[in-house]
Amino acid sequence: MSAADMTALPSLSDAKTQAAALIRRKTALAFGLPAVVILYLAYIVVAFDVPGLAQRANWDNAVTLASDSWSYKTHVTRSNRDGTMTYAVEGERKGTYPEGARPDWVSGSEVIAVDLAAGEQVRLYPDNRVEIDLPDFPRIEAQIDGRRVTTNLPEALPAWISASDRRVAITAPGGRITLTGSKTEIFRYFPGWELFWFTFTSPYHGHGLPEILFGDRIDPERSNLSGAWQDFWGNPMWRHGEIAWALGETILMAFLGTMGAAIIALPLAFLAAKRFAPLMLVRMAARRLFDFVRGVDALIWTVVLARAFGPGPLTGSLAILITDTGTFGKIFSEALENVDDRQIEGVASTGAKPLQRYRFGVIPQVVPVLLAQVLYFLESNTRSATIIGAITGGGIGLMLTQAIQTQKDWEEVAYYIVLIVLMVMAMDSLSGWLRARLIGRKD
Repeated sequence: MSAADMTALPSLSDAKTQAAALIRRKTALAFGLPAVVILYLAYIVVAFDVPGLAQRANWDNAVTLASDSWSYKTHVTRSNRDGTMTYAVEGERKGTYPEGARPDWVSGSEVIAVDLAAGEQVRLYPDNRVEIDLPDFPRIEAQIDGRRVTTNLPEALPAWISASDRRVAITAPGGRITLTGSKTEIFRYFPGWELFWFTFTSPYHGHGLPEILFGDRIDPERSNLSGAWQDFWGNPMWRHGEIAWALGETILMAFLGTMGAAIIALPLAFLAAKRFAPLMLVRMAARRLFDFVRGVDALIWTVVLARAFGPGPLTGSLAILITDTGTFGKIFSEALENVDDRQIEGVASTGAKPLQRYRFGVIPQVVPVLLAQVLYFLESNTRSATIIGAITGGGIGLMLTQAIQTQKDWEEVAYYIVLIVLMVMAMDSLSGWLRARLIGRKD
């Protein structure tokens, strides 16, 4: 090896320097990346006030809401003005027990005794006097006089008792008791969704399915099957018929918005594709239009359109249509950019006109992509239509929002959520089946 070649080779010290620099870079990367992640997580904890959120969380309310979703409560209410007793599921008039009937855990005539689930008992005396026996706690005595509630409760109260001279609230393991000047109310929890099939006013309440299908006629004026279906469908508490109509509105809202957007976006996509719109000004105008309509979220369009046209399912459909027009336009134009020229040239060689070339040389190539995207967005918009319906006043979203706002019957909220999940699952299965039939493949 010549002297010139020797001088061209890096020296041993240079090689060591380079190796050391490489080791330092790898070490910095190995230790620097976790440090960045830790700093980012620490920033999130501070910026979103995670400790404060944990302190503000009311776990008792969370447990109550969770239990209310799979259980119901029966109210026993005495008016402290006239002594009238009322027994009702969820405290609703539609769930009131028939006259002369009451739960089997309520007994007595002059003195009404209410037995709760964990061995507690509440006794209601005619002179607006109340006695409450709770395990491992002294007997509570209360006297209601006008708007004033007088009790023998000590000054130091446990957390599950709230008391003043106007109101006493006791949350016991087996139920809850509330005493006010106007009424004394006790309610007890039970698992299940009571009156889901029939209310007390239906002659089919308390009859099982075998008895309805194969037993003697229960209602002399109607056959068992027809009468049971009418009473179930028109159930005034659970409103199955109204809910089915609301689900249909939600699906229709998603369908109209998605299909309308696809119909509008397809011809506009040709204007945004370079291969079919050589004028840059036309392409830029079409693309900026797509950016504008899809850059604003569907919920924002919903609020704007609701102010302009008023609430209703059609307003929600228009919001979906506007947003998806921009999304479909971008997707369709990109698909048009990738079509094969040979198929277009083959159609043109037959003497086809430009529209015929697009129809038989372009559309067949992009149909699988178009259909796959449209069906996917139809499934996704079914979920979005639930939230949009809560704003525009249509569909199952409105009923879900109303049930949440009442803060009363969380089993209805759970029922609506279950139906929404089943609806999304059904739309997913339907879109998969349509893809298999129309495109020839299934996800």
